[in-house]
Amino acid sequence: MRDPAAAFSASYAEARARFLAAAGARNLAVESHVHPSVRGANGEALAMDVAVAGPPDSGALLVLTSAMHGAEGFCGSGCQVALLEDDAWAAAVAQAGVAVGYVHAVNPHGFSHLARTNESNVDLNRNFRDFSLPIPRNEAYLRVDPLLVPPDWPPSAANEAALQALGRELGERALQAAITGGQCDRPDGLFFGGKAPAWSNLILRAVFTKYGAQRRCIAWIDFHTGLGPPGHGERIHMGDGDDASIDRARRMYGVDVTSYHDGSSTSAPISGVSYRAAVESCPRAEFTGIALEFGTLPLKQVIDALRGDAWLRRHADVPADKRAAIKRAVRDAFYLDRPDWKAMLVGQARATALQALKGLST
Repeated sequence: MRDPAAAFSASYAEARARFLAAAGARNLAVESHVHPSVRGANGEALAMDVAVAGPPDSGALLVLTSAMHGAEGFCGSGCQVALLEDDAWAAAVAQAGVAVGYVHAVNPHGFSHLARTNESNVDLNRNFRDFSLPIPRNEAYLRVDPLLVPPDWPPSAANEAALQALGRELGERALQAAITGGQCDRPDGLFFGGKAPAWSNLILRAVFTKYGAQRRCIAWIDFHTGLGPPGHGERIHMGDGDDASIDRARRMYGVDVTSYHDGSSTSAPISGVSYRAAVESCPRAEFTGIALEFGTLPLKQVIDALRGDAWLRRHADVPADKRAAIKRAVRDAFYLDRPDWKAMLVGQARATALQALKGLST
């Protein structure tokens, strides 16, 4: 197998070209869902691209997705391209008799513009909820928002001290939950779940309906970055909190699968999670999902990068050099441009995908 780092790209446009080329080299047809109203950072078209390998009539489907959180797409795209270019992986797919769907850039706008959120500042992994029902207010987030996004950036020493004091009052875990759990009250805030289903939400549901509704079982690996030690891939259960669902994930991926439902994950409990797209679009299928979360920087640096990006959205008239520095901080929070980090990701992604193949074929 070639150098794993060679599968990664420096921009969304390059990543998309690499993905399309890798799918084409495997003679896979690509279904491209082009965003109807927004463009990329350099004016390029933005699309969620889908390629499916393996027998179309298989009862089992493995789905591999990238860029649910846009700037995290450097990781997911690299893992997808590495697998597509891996002859041994292609042979394993053929032997397993499992269909494999590669969904590239669920959030292409965030990927291109170096943002975790989409064109409307929606965190897609907080957007998969029933908007016909009243959405509870996240009072804890509303309390912390003025400190998270202060009037000036970088934040003052007084602001940092006040945020630390709140962390001591609430406890660090409770503060993390307040910030990251998801909120629908501040459209310009962090971890905003939206007021209606986002474009990516609707397209992803349609993809699952088309390729998964008739399957007997579906596994989903959603590639993420930003939590945990650098390069370590935490397998976070992605599904309902019932024991049967979590046990199924641990049988497929190992006993080290964590869950925010039982407090074993680095992730705080979150709402509006994307796995609803699979279970609601494919109700006949037994579903087993994980987020494969690769660590980058310490959590405070990651949150600070998102705070800076939120501040940027509230201040349109910002000098170009300051804007670029904030965007670079976001990129660095979710993508370590180092060969060793990339090799760790590809190795763990491959091992985890092979576990899914084995679980689906038995």
